[in-house]
Amino acid sequence: MVIDLAKDRDRSYQVLARSLVAELVNGTYPVGSRLPAERDLALRYNVSRPTVREAVIALEVQGLVEVRVGSGAYVLKLPGANETPTFQVSAFEITEARLLFEGEAAALAATQATDEDIEKIRLLIAEIEAENLDPNGTEQADRAFHLAIAEMTRNAAVYEAVDRLWNLRATSEESALLHAKARHANVKPVVDEHTAILDALRARDPGAARAAMRTHLSAVLEGLLFATEERAVEDARRAIKAQRDRFARAMG
Repeated sequence: MVIDLAKDRDRSYQVLARSLVAELVNGTYPVGSRLPAERDLALRYNVSRPTVREAVIALEVQGLVEVRVGSGAYVLKLPGANETPTFQVSAFEITEARLLFEGEAAALAATQATDEDIEKIRLLIAEIEAENLDPNGTEQADRAFHLAIAEMTRNAAVYEAVDRLWNLRATSEESALLHAKARHANVKPVVDEHTAILDALRARDPGAARAAMRTHLSAVLEGLLFATEERAVEDARRAIKAQRDRFARAMG
């Protein structure tokens, strides 16, 4: 089956998710059954594998499927005949928007930055590094870093736009689930990428600041794709277990 995206105003993953829900309603996949593998769905519907991952995450958020690492997505319940899926903003959509807005925000910030602004950014990078070392750490310092740059523009509308995108990142269930998967797969804010942004701001170079921010957020997109790979999650689990075993031996 080929999905004609030109005839649908939804994003491609939403079109696919609706098609999968229709198949659930029709009894193609009963409760307890496993959905076809990602590569098979991508071929059947003529979409990319990342599109399949987003669609499955959308169904997972709505409680229709359960993703089991190393095994696949299994049907938990069937939707009603008249039930239609609803969608929130996905992590990929939010990150794409951030790439557009925050790149320009960084460029403007570079023209407005004071020495005090630069020092604040430097300290936040140190906090990001500390959070990365904490197995239970959050990404509050990362958020503070990006909002500090938005604030540095001295433009309240720019700050509100960036703040809104970060709020969506946390409150959209689809986005929150994927970012949780990313953290579980050990995908964390990269200190070197943030340092490159700092260096461009310190140099008061708008072009370099824009490029550094766009490079960083492009890498965030890649990290989200990586986090949805079942192998990545399984590798992360093995790495964490090996680390715990080493600590246990050292303490013993």
